[in-house]
Amino acid sequence: MERESEQDTFLTKGSATLDKLKDLCNGGKEHLSTLVQLYAQTVLDITYFEENQLVDEDFPEESSLQKVKELTCALSEPEDLVRECNSKEKLINILGAELLECLYWRKGALLYMYCHTAKERSEWLQENIPIFRKCLSDGVQYLMKMLSFRCPLQLNEDVSIQDKDTARLLSEGVFSDTHLLAMMYSGEMCYWGLQHCREGQQESLETIDPISDNDLGCTSQSKSLDFRETGKNVLTKYVTVCEGPLKDQGWNTTTAKQMLCYFMKSHD
Repeated sequence: MERESEQDTFLTKGSATLDKLKDLCNGGKEHLSTLVQLYAQTVLDITYFEENQLVDEDFPEESSLQKVKELTCALSEPEDLVRECNSKEKLINILGAELLECLYWRKGALLYMYCHTAKERSEWLQENIPIFRKCLSDGVQYLMKMLSFRCPLQLNEDVSIQDKDTARLLSEGVFSDTHLLAMMYSGEMCYWGLQHCREGQQESLETIDPISDNDLGCTSQSKSLDFRETGKNVLTKYVTVCEGPLKDQGWNTTTAKQMLCYFMKSHD
């Protein structure tokens, strides 16, 4: 009941924000950034409800891939809208770093949860390795993009931060727990990629696009991804931060270290 109440709250918030957005659009006086930010918040609230339904249903094998595609595309719509408006302003100046981080975090985390479930379905996995790899690749690239919107703090004489641990976190580009989770999720997906996807299947990705659908106006991450190198780099940073400035703060590095060992061995 508590979970249903929480989901209802997000639907109510989304509906209220949508009503406000309609009123502002009818007024015709608001700046583009205000309208797009409200729209982005509406998308975040409504898709949160739908994502929770997928999780509660354990990502049904028959229908969940299509639903994940639709949700990922929906979360891309605020960014697509800015492009369609041909605004000369930078995307980050219109949506803001926090909203962009939320949108990319939600896309990456959704693909992480989907892949976490899909990898346990051995029969499906054997028949759909290229699709699985594409989902992993897109998910990692969404999360890496999420980690890139805010520049790490450059520590110098002009920057005064009393807490040395906080200063080190900011200099590493870690601004919240979500940033750390994004690192761990990225590392895990790279690990699954090396475990389940043979290198020879990389070429087939060029013709498979399970997350993107032009009819839905969704832009997929199309760059090829080096699972080993990306996973090694992001998990090394995760371990360094968790055992450095966040030591004794409850962040476990055991799994991350095991995956790092796997990355090293698989390279030999």
